[in-house]
Amino acid sequence: MKYSTKLSDTVHVMVLIAINKEKSLSSASIAESVHTNPGFVRQLMLKLKKAGLMTSVAGHARPSLSKPADQITLLDIYKAVEGDKPLLHLDTHTNPECGVGINIQLSLQGFYNEIQKTAEEKMNTITLQDIIDIYYQRISIENNLQSII
Repeated sequence: MKYSTKLSDTVHVMVLIAINKEKSLSSASIAESVHTNPGFVRQLMLKLKKAGLMTSVAGHARPSLSKPADQITLLDIYKAVEGDKPLLHLDTHTNPECGVGINIQLSLQGFYNEIQKTAEEKMNTITLQDIIDIYYQRISIENNLQSII
């Protein structure tokens, strides 16, 4: 089973844009950092533009956030790239002839809905700036450790 990394890849892209305001960032250079291909990065950036989270001009490698990082939530980013896709997915290919197979998914649905609601509420409290701040804290700790060694 393959898990989607769109959210973490998109946050990665947005942090790169936020911390490199004065640098040129082509989709190829962003793709190198994310370790993917430029086409995938362009798809993510297009979704961010459509959601009003990013601006860019074709032919210019200077994307920018459309609002301050402290006004963009993790939920905003999730909705931009995943839409209304739920975090947890039911298996719709169970055996309909089996009592468990036919009822287990319906039994889980309410719990999955509750988990989705709780996760979205939490994601709405985490901003891109929070993620950037933690990033800088980690870099600072790493630099301090490097200076000790």
